[in-house]
Amino acid sequence: MKSHTQYLTFETRLRRELVRITDEVARFCAESGIEEGLLLVSAMHITAAVFVNDDEPGLHADIEEWIQGLAPGPSPDGRQAGPDYRHHHSGEDNGDAHLKNLLLGHQVIIPITAGKLDLGPWQQIFYFEFDGRRRKRVVLKAIGG
Repeated sequence: MKSHTQYLTFETRLRRELVRITDEVARFCAESGIEEGLLLVSAMHITAAVFVNDDEPGLHADIEEWIQGLAPGPSPDGRQAGPDYRHHHSGEDNGDAHLKNLLLGHQVIIPITAGKLDLGPWQQIFYFEFDGRRRKRVVLKAIGG
């Protein structure tokens, strides 16, 4: 068995921003040389999420509205404040981002078959930043043969 690791970095413009990373992950998969295995895509921050879903703007808006309803926070541009979470008493202002991470999860595992990502016809990989406007990372790790 062999493994291959790479890091993606992001500089998001907004506090909350959805980034489609399927192409970058597919390039990494091809470079890994692994024909059959698994590929981990994991946010290296507790205020971000990685998930697989459809790349459709209406769905993206629905996800944003759903997650903002469950864990209210500042507007994406950071101008409108959210609730005063207990976490904020530690000097932070991103309590909602930690809760949003728990709702969507911080990693996914994608199968590799015949050297390619084995995604369904509409599946895409997304990084969702909840406390952006600074450098963030995702680790990609492929294992297999």
